[in-house]
Amino acid sequence: MPYTVDFQNVSTVGVESSPVAEALAGLRANEARYYKNKYDHVFTVQTAGEEPETLDWVNRILAQERNIVISAAPLEVTSFEVDGIRMAYVFYESGLSVNVMYGIGDGTKRAVGFKLAEGMEVPEELESKFKFARQKSKLAGVIRGSYFVIKGEY
Repeated sequence: MPYTVDFQNVSTVGVESSPVAEALAGLRANEARYYKNKYDHVFTVQTAGEEPETLDWVNRILAQERNIVISAAPLEVTSFEVDGIRMAYVFYESGLSVNVMYGIGDGTKRAVGFKLAEGMEVPEELESKFKFARQKSKLAGVIRGSYFVIKGEY
């Protein structure tokens, strides 16, 4: 059942099992606010089991581009298209958010982003491969993030 993320009344619906549920809900709400403000897109998520194609696509890109397998359980996913860009998000129980920004046209930007909810340690599978920068968010506290550019075709 799809859940529309409310960035004005942040809720832990769907991410309650996370040890950093409040921070993960804030991180998810931060993304929802961004897409609403920039693209007038309503950010809606589903359980990972309801949208396995999105989870498989993100996992394939991580594995083929950087040999990364996320060990945490995926809780929620979303996939949508805005302004010629296919976006996909996976929110994990650990507090990790992985997003894929995949420009549809040739020569467009394509990247994978990682964001860590406040209070979450850097996952072992990412620790030695990425440096994480910090940014402050009213909804999510301190977010740490990193990314890499996608080189292949997916």
